[in-house]
Amino acid sequence: MPANDIPLDADPTQLDREAFEALFNQELDQKDIREHSVVQGRVIGIDGDWVTVDVGYKAEGVIPVDEFRDEEGNLTIEVGDTVDVYLDSMNEDEGQLILSKRRADEMKAWEEISRAFDAGETVRGTITARVKGGLNVDIGVKAFLPGSQVDLRPVKNLEKLLGEEMEFKIIKFNKRRGNIVLSRRVLLEEKRAIERARTLEELEVGRIMKGVVKNITDYGAFIDLGGIDGLLHITDMTYGRINHPSEMVEVGQELEVKILKFDPETQRVSLGYKQIRPDPWEEVDIKYPVGSIVRGKVVSMQEYGIFVELEDGIEGLVHTSEMSWNKRIKHPSKLVNIDDYVEAKVISVDVEAKRISLSMRELEPNPWDLVDQKYPVGSIVTGKVRNITDFGLFVGIEEGIDGLVHISDLSWSQRVRHPSELYKKGDEVEARVLNIDRENERFSLGIKQLKEDPWLSVQGRYFLGQVVKGKVVSRTDFGVFVEIEEGVEGLVHLSELLAADDGGSSWADQYPDGREILVEIRRIDPHERRISLSERGAAERGDGSVDDYMARQGDSTARLGDVMGDLGQKLVEKGLDRIGDSQGE
Repeated sequence: MPANDIPLDADPTQLDREAFEALFNQELDQKDIREHSVVQGRVIGIDGDWVTVDVGYKAEGVIPVDEFRDEEGNLTIEVGDTVDVYLDSMNEDEGQLILSKRRADEMKAWEEISRAFDAGETVRGTITARVKGGLNVDIGVKAFLPGSQVDLRPVKNLEKLLGEEMEFKIIKFNKRRGNIVLSRRVLLEEKRAIERARTLEELEVGRIMKGVVKNITDYGAFIDLGGIDGLLHITDMTYGRINHPSEMVEVGQELEVKILKFDPETQRVSLGYKQIRPDPWEEVDIKYPVGSIVRGKVVSMQEYGIFVELEDGIEGLVHTSEMSWNKRIKHPSKLVNIDDYVEAKVISVDVEAKRISLSMRELEPNPWDLVDQKYPVGSIVTGKVRNITDFGLFVGIEEGIDGLVHISDLSWSQRVRHPSELYKKGDEVEARVLNIDRENERFSLGIKQLKEDPWLSVQGRYFLGQVVKGKVVSRTDFGVFVEIEEGVEGLVHLSELLAADDGGSSWADQYPDGREILVEIRRIDPHERRISLSERGAAERGDGSVDDYMARQGDSTARLGDVMGDLGQKLVEKGLDRIGDSQGE
């Protein structure tokens, strides 16, 4: 069949070889065939690993079949298909053409890329590999995407982008060197600028807008409102308590937020999430009136107490003083734990300050309401010393109830500088109840009150001129104090001391603590608790000589008889009779 008689839309598979070649040559229409160029050819055969292509030249060319397979390995052509191939060389002697489908695709890609670069258009490509400084991208040919051009913010893990198909802009192009540099960031910045302009027109305080969580910090989350970021502070996320923003939001989450503040100059935006919901404190005095019993979860613990969550956004404080009537709570953790559920009584509500005070102990009877019935004034109690201070002892009567023994109520007679001189922690003591102040929760005790005050009957046991034996208990610049019985001390003035006659300051060395001496009673004042004594007077009641008095210091019983004489002995007997009478009374 003549070539001119073959229709151009004829099926090549139905033509013989001569007719097929005539048709192809007719389509080429004397097309210029040159080496190192892309030409059009027709597939005339597929045999094993090779595809035979006729480009309308004297000879045919073959191309590896793999150049015609897709990513899944499927063959993409069949006999009769028209394809673009790269003519590398023509060997007329051997009658063979060297062709390449892959090189043709690359050249076409370079032409398309060049056109896109000149026109400022974008290209699509697939990220294929992680390389130094960035990524390799297949856009038909290999191109380089710097790490700084991947996103608006630095991407820490570039490997996660492998295999992703994205749109890029060509920022550098050199066909001769085969160098192409891409940027995704430029496109994102352009898009962001358009979104920012639109968002700025819509921004106004009080408006509710949708945004996407872009980043999370310890103090809040940044929300992308569309080209502009706003800060959602942790305190504006919920009326309740959270420790970290990640407890409520996550990156990529879409939120509705309220514009709280907006500065057009700095373009800073403050956002609120809880503000688009009702404030639970508005009706708290109605829901939790004073006196009501509530139940909640312990959500926070401080040294001074625990915070109990009654509902989302509503917390009440149980101070340590309101946790128990009778337990000594050094730290709330000794009684409760975080996440424990507790019951308490509402004791005060301050809506303006958003404070609710709770009490756990108010749900139990107050032991101080019964203390005056269990321990009436005048009764004797027993307890252990729990604490010692400068001013007295605290004695535990029962759990949560301590009584104070003031230092002045420890002893009638002893000069107590500090309570620790007589007692230590853990000592068991008896004491008499002196006073109970239930309102202030104070319990006063006395130890010396277990015995009679010796000064009440001192005039019944001693009289003026009486000579008695005493023991030195202390010294001062003006004399020595001498104990004549337990609880009764008298002062021997310096002028009434025998050793003071020697002069100088060495007299005090002759009166060490515990030394026994004879003294005469010169004055008794039971109201002021004072007795004046004289060592000199006791000596004078002997034979009048100091030597005689000092010689009789060895035997105290004989010394007392020699000094007093018969008259003194009678006075002593009379005094003993008076003591007997007073005791009888």
